[in-house]
Amino acid sequence: MTKLKLGPLPDDKPVKLTVELPAALHRDLVAYGEILGSESGQGAIDPARLIVPMLERFIATDRGFSKARKLDRKAPNP
Repeated sequence: MTKLKLGPLPDDKPVKLTVELPAALHRDLVAYGEILGSESGQGAIDPARLIVPMLERFIATDRGFSKARKLDRKAPNP
């Protein structure tokens, strides 16, 4: 079984998303959705449903962002 950074996606209400992606990135998202779907038994997952959890995961694991955010919260407001 492949170890992916994303787990099964929750069944959320769909949100309309309009974004332009490079073709290579779209192909990667399609492939990721196919692998994730086959491992979770959901079938192929639409690439648009991957973007939000991937961005959430990226932000949650970005140490530089986390550190900057903590420093920003500690700064006094003028």
